[in-house]
Amino acid sequence: MNLLHMKYAVEIAETNSINKAAETLCVGQPNLSRAIKELEAGLGLTLFDRSSKGMTLTPEGEIFVKYAKNILQQVDEVEQILKTGTVAKKRFSVSAPRASYIADGFAKFSNLLDPNDVIDLFYMETNSRMVIQNMLQDDYRLGIVRYAENNDKYYKKMLDEKNFAYELVAEFNYVLLMNRDCPLAYQDVITLDDLSYFIQVAHADPYVPSVPYTTVSKEEISEDSSQRIFVFERGSQFELMSQNNECFMWVSPVPQEILDRYNLVQRRCEGVERPYKDVLIHKKDYTLTKLDQMFIEQMILSKRRIIDNPIISPKSVVPSPDGSGQ
Repeated sequence: MNLLHMKYAVEIAETNSINKAAETLCVGQPNLSRAIKELEAGLGLTLFDRSSKGMTLTPEGEIFVKYAKNILQQVDEVEQILKTGTVAKKRFSVSAPRASYIADGFAKFSNLLDPNDVIDLFYMETNSRMVIQNMLQDDYRLGIVRYAENNDKYYKKMLDEKNFAYELVAEFNYVLLMNRDCPLAYQDVITLDDLSYFIQVAHADPYVPSVPYTTVSKEEISEDSSQRIFVFERGSQFELMSQNNECFMWVSPVPQEILDRYNLVQRRCEGVERPYKDVLIHKKDYTLTKLDQMFIEQMILSKRRIIDNPIISPKSVVPSPDGSGQ
């Protein structure tokens, strides 16, 4: 087995065709076919299934190509160092919804970076339409799409059509976020009718592909409030609620440190369930890097702490006249 044979196998896997791979590699088709047979014989494995439709990877072939890509990438990096005397720049990118557990995971991931590495990191919070657009057009390597559970079939169909691999990251119900001094926070039970007297803070760009915008608006933006404030930036939303105790927001669960930082609490709304899913996506032919794996691991740890065990206040402590509470 040699690096050239690895390169041949990777190219065939990406094109599903020995003829197309031969054209790309500028190698004669018989020579390329012979090299793959030699590789398979040396490994004692069948890497490709041959058919009239082309060449597809066997389960063993998928494992081989995954490692081959990593090896070839490392070889390229070594060559870069030897030729230029500089370390090849690494790149990490993820496009995700505005979610505290994802931001928390990204922050913890950033603390694990090797100080000697040369890296560009891109972290973009946006809506699901832009996540997918970033993945297709702007070379973001990872994406996380958020959608209501009842839109599951639309998303899976679309992701399959766009040749994305996808994996469920989190399932959760939206909760109400509000200032600790908001009158709603003092109620034992909060209902939808109660919300009509308060200002809803909402993301300014809700969108679900393949679903009419009017449908999305009804699902993503509550009609229970007579006043609404649309804000794009998540930190500004928190800052707004920290200073205006007449506001509330539907959110995925938020960690205690953010609640304390902005003087907020999160409550459930009686009789209302808004089940949502966050799904990690990447192109099917993309091999996760070590940086990707580090980020995903930290995000999952944050998800377990924040989403799986949300801090839901049953009721804010009402200050008594002497300030001691009751």
